[in-house]
Amino acid sequence: MKKKIIVACGGAVATSTLAAEEIKELCSENNIQLDLIQCRINEINTFIDDVDLICTTARMDQHFGDIPIVHGMPFVSGVGIDQLKEKILSILKG
Repeated sequence: MKKKIIVACGGAVATSTLAAEEIKELCSENNIQLDLIQCRINEINTFIDDVDLICTTARMDQHFGDIPIVHGMPFVSGVGIDQLKEKILSILKG
């Protein structure tokens, strides 16, 4: 079953692209089929149906029901990246 992930940032270009590439690689390495959507934070509601995970690289105070949200800045900075990958895998495999 494909997992649907939204990767969002303020501008939907630089940081979300880094995070999206890392998530694609992580899912590929773990045999997780992926439907990945890249957008701006203010566009999340447009793609929210059947989403398994939201990864943001910008500050966001909004919540979307029980959809898990992870902060993706470790994909940009490298600090805490292993813990973030473990967290994403636990959410997607859970």
